[in-house]
Amino acid sequence: MRLIALSNLRSTESRLRASASSAGLTALVIVLCVLLTNCGSARPVKYFTIQGTPPPAAPSQPNPYPVTIVVGHITAPMLFRDDRMVYSNGSVELGSDSYNRWAEQPTDMIESILVQDLRATGQFRAIQRMSSSGKGDYILRGRLSAFNEVDSPGITARVTLDLELLQTKTGTVVWTLPTYSHDEPVGEKTVTAIVLALQANVRSAMQEATSSLTQYFATHPQQ
Repeated sequence: MRLIALSNLRSTESRLRASASSAGLTALVIVLCVLLTNCGSARPVKYFTIQGTPPPAAPSQPNPYPVTIVVGHITAPMLFRDDRMVYSNGSVELGSDSYNRWAEQPTDMIESILVQDLRATGQFRAIQRMSSSGKGDYILRGRLSAFNEVDSPGITARVTLDLELLQTKTGTVVWTLPTYSHDEPVGEKTVTAIVLALQANVRSAMQEATSSLTQYFATHPQQ
């Protein structure tokens, strides 16, 4: 009787193990199916860029100021030196969007637009990007403190930018752009609308900067 009971017990244990193994395999198959389904429907990443103000048909000044300006690096907090778009709800909290990204870092885009817009004025002998071989009479540098969507109270595109002009010969700052900080209204809650509002905001900042710079050189003749 004991042998029969022991045999039945072992048979029962074997069936339980087989059942558990089958249930585990079924669960594993279900998990794999879910993972494969989610991978197949992954959200695509989209990339965006902004452009400067379209250049005029012809330079506005036939005799440009005899200066070469080197556009230096624009500094920024870590969030704005990344390619992910940044948003906030109007409080102290900021977030980033991994699915909507910039084609370049915002600081690089601002530098490129500065070069493009200053060249387009036709008011200066030369405008260059910062490089190991680039030499100029002045270095234009700045800081980008905000370049993001704000969702409260309405949807706006915020840009905050500071610029200053350093005379390389003396090492002194001879011109500064009063802090540009503006929230551009966004017409609709779409990424494209937000990008266009940021672009309009940057263009306004560039117009202020180029106008103020040319006014400085108009009132400070170069020797």
